[in-house]
Amino acid sequence: MTFKKGDQVKWNSHDGEAQGKVVRVAHEDGEVSGFQYRASQDDPRYIIEVEGGKQVAHTADALSKA
Repeated sequence: MTFKKGDQVKWNSHDGEAQGKVVRVAHEDGEVSGFQYRASQDDPRYIIEVEGGKQVAHTADALSKA
């Protein structure tokens, strides 16, 4: 499954289920909230903003529509 900017998504986190909004689809390596991620055209990372403004990066496999 693929996602686009503006999609509401959810995933399992160490605190249970988390959710947020996709703000960007990254096709190159980068960093969010001090965490470095690897991304490519074939393996993008979805940059998600959670409540409070923090951003996280996840693969499509980790996400589902909220």
